[in-house]
Amino acid sequence: MPRTGFADLPLHGGKAPRWLFERMVRLSGDILAWMVEEIGPCATLKRFSDPFWFQALGCVLGFDWHSSGLTTTTCGAVKEALRERGDLGLYAAGGKGAASRRTPREIEEKGERAGLGERIPSLVHASRMSAKVDSNALQDGYQIYHHFFLFTSSGDWAVVQQGMNEENGYARRYHWISSRVRDFTEEPHAAICSDAGGSPVLNLVAVESRETREVAAQLSSRRPDKTLRELERLLSLDLPRRHQLLLRDLHPESLRKVLLSTYERQPEDFAALLGMPGVGAKTLRALALIGELVYGTSLSWRDPAAYSFAHGGKDGHPYPVDRETYDASIDFLERALRASRTERSEREAAWRRLRGFLSRPD
Repeated sequence: MPRTGFADLPLHGGKAPRWLFERMVRLSGDILAWMVEEIGPCATLKRFSDPFWFQALGCVLGFDWHSSGLTTTTCGAVKEALRERGDLGLYAAGGKGAASRRTPREIEEKGERAGLGERIPSLVHASRMSAKVDSNALQDGYQIYHHFFLFTSSGDWAVVQQGMNEENGYARRYHWISSRVRDFTEEPHAAICSDAGGSPVLNLVAVESRETREVAAQLSSRRPDKTLRELERLLSLDLPRRHQLLLRDLHPESLRKVLLSTYERQPEDFAALLGMPGVGAKTLRALALIGELVYGTSLSWRDPAAYSFAHGGKDGHPYPVDRETYDASIDFLERALRASRTERSEREAAWRRLRGFLSRPD
């Protein structure tokens, strides 16, 4: 059978062809079923926080190793597979674009079906805060457009989200795992991978920025006029190029309404400030730069991306997908799963018979 795949099929916006996506759904479902059976749902969930494992999963499913679409398509296939496999104890929400905005509602709906009850609000909070951090508190030049939230029936969660840099055309992927997060606003990531930087990075979730976070919360709780006067003074100074780039789109009058809102609500700390509606990257940047330049607080410019994968073209590398081999892999896994379930049920029945025999009176 001739091999056909990416080389002879159109890829609209980096999406997999329908025939391939359907196979990705089946294969990812079989892989997850195997993993849950072997290591359990929590350990399976944790694998999604490992960027190398996630990249390998996308490649096994057949997507281009060097495409930004690997992230969105792999997450889409996993979500679709889990839709029909409630017995695994794994649930997926979110996705790309409009789907990401439906994440809280999906968590609530699936959390109710999973019987999570009182833990649902904390899952919704985790989804919102992870998105807020990577959109606003970590200002690295990548705009978040994909948010994938995976959780278990025991309340553990993982996040895989991705941003795009319009200037260099590269993507950056952010991995989170609940077991690692002690504080959403200080070193919360399990991993961040990216191939290209270039933009100034304002890292408000670095441990070095702790003083600045505290001062930013204090500045947001005072009357806006003084804070805005300090910003106007900074805008008039001849500052280093990095600071000029970060200050250039900050306009005191456009920030006045937001700062008035924070003054009225008095956020008790940086996490509360970050979670407030209307508080975005520009507000946080203004408060951080005022804290650093006026009050002398420490501020991190460290780019936290520690892993590198190519996120470029979508042209069938390293080779087109072989449909025959792909289908054979799915068939093998499904037959193995069925056999494993049969063997397990037979083993359990044998143990029950043995226990019954041993418990009989002499």
